[in-house]
Amino acid sequence: MKKFVNFRFVVLFALTLVAGSTAYGQDNVIDEVVWVVGDEAILKSDVEEARMNAQYEGRKFDGDPYCVIPEELAIQKLYLHQAILDSIDVSESEVIQRVEMMTNQYIQMMGSKEKMEEYFNKTSTQIRQTMRENVRDGLTVQKMQQKLVGEIKVIPAEVRRYFKNIPQDSIPYIPTQVEVQIITLQPKIPITEIEDVKKRLREYTDRINKGEMDFSTLALLYSEDKGSAMRGGEIGFKGRGELVPEYANVAFNLQDTKKVSKIVESEFGFHIIQLIEKRGDRINTRHILIKPKVAIKDLSFATLKLDSIADDIRKEKFSFDEAASVISQDKETRNNHGLMPNPSTNTSKFEMQQLPQEIAKVVNKLNVGEISKAFTLVNEKDGKEVCAIVRLKTRINGHKATITDDYQRLKDIVIENRREEMLHKWILEKQKHTYVRINDSWKNCSFKYPGWIKD
Repeated sequence: MKKFVNFRFVVLFALTLVAGSTAYGQDNVIDEVVWVVGDEAILKSDVEEARMNAQYEGRKFDGDPYCVIPEELAIQKLYLHQAILDSIDVSESEVIQRVEMMTNQYIQMMGSKEKMEEYFNKTSTQIRQTMRENVRDGLTVQKMQQKLVGEIKVIPAEVRRYFKNIPQDSIPYIPTQVEVQIITLQPKIPITEIEDVKKRLREYTDRINKGEMDFSTLALLYSEDKGSAMRGGEIGFKGRGELVPEYANVAFNLQDTKKVSKIVESEFGFHIIQLIEKRGDRINTRHILIKPKVAIKDLSFATLKLDSIADDIRKEKFSFDEAASVISQDKETRNNHGLMPNPSTNTSKFEMQQLPQEIAKVVNKLNVGEISKAFTLVNEKDGKEVCAIVRLKTRINGHKATITDDYQRLKDIVIENRREEMLHKWILEKQKHTYVRINDSWKNCSFKYPGWIKD
């Protein structure tokens, strides 16, 4: 996975919601321009908002935040200017997807939408508007960096040389890694529950058709897709391939923006859809999603069934691999003997914090080869509650890296160092051809790139 370690905050700031504030920083000045980079100004409020957000996230600065932050923002502006020259484009769907992910993370961290609004001193609509532009800038910076460095190739001799030259006290520490197999069962949802969901959606359709209430208002009140519900059910412009097939087949056949679709069933639940606009092969719709709920007795039944399967595996009636391939309802793992893939590394190895929280808690108590008791978790993809058992396949305890066991990790470090060197050189060169003005009271800093202050 490509990362830009020393520029993490440049991207992180752009992908992070800035907090609202009424008075900023120093000297009781409400706001002022503290840096100018090219045609772009950096305000004291920009710096203070980034500092407040970093404080919330627990970020520690290597130096004075009022020196580090404006320099990082200035670097960001260099990338954004170059992106305009190079016609780097970020799609609307990328932006919306990231905004939804971040909004849900904030709500989860803070406990509720109301607490999020209180912390940032903004309404959820204002939060999303601010986030949208920041996300677009952050993704643009990432794409610009990727274009500048291209594909970096490293030969084994370079990795061995890097490892040989590392001082003993600087050898990277590799955190504990695990490989986990999983079997899941989706408890059967009663027909009565499904009929109740459909009845509710038909009632919403009637209210819309009679003009009693707008689709967007009903979505805000009742849709269980929390991300789009805050925008009145609107999901933004999508291509057919970005939507689940059942949704796409109905949505792309809608013609009248005042009509409501028939009820659509997908892996996420049941939807009704309304067309907003079509643009070529992309479509913007709003929807109301209702998810049928699993009864407690059905969760208990699935849990008992999985505990019975786990007992049969322990008695060696069949293997975990065989059970996963035949019984498991987890699409991502059942064809790979239940082995969970780590999308961050494209391997099957996870650091504990990379696992879903419910799974990590269970795995942390297992010995290698041991199978857990059945437990419930919420599927991150579709939000449905499922029952699961897991087996700890391997555990590699935390250790100092070795060339034999950790070649790939060391190779990634070499590539990262090479990427950092290339970006460092690019910034130094870009500085030479960019107009920069810094207020005198903000110049007394040990900048990472001294070229900001020109004689």
